[in-house]
Amino acid sequence: MSKEVSFKNRGRFIQLGLAISSLRKIRGISQEKLAEKAGVSRSLISAIEAPGLANGFSLEVFFDLADALDVD
Repeated sequence: MSKEVSFKNRGRFIQLGLAISSLRKIRGISQEKLAEKAGVSRSLISAIEAPGLANGFSLEVFFDLADALDVD
């Protein structure tokens, strides 16, 4: 479900993926558990968190991840 990311937004998606990964680890949640809580696949979580890669995703997924990580 990854979307192509424009060069203009590439850095933003990389930073967002790093932030999601950091929060997940701080909360002690595995990729599998986060995926389950957010209703997405583990492979999507892996793609979003991949260091140095910009993998786009919808706002719907973003909000589901935020809810799963207890972030307003």
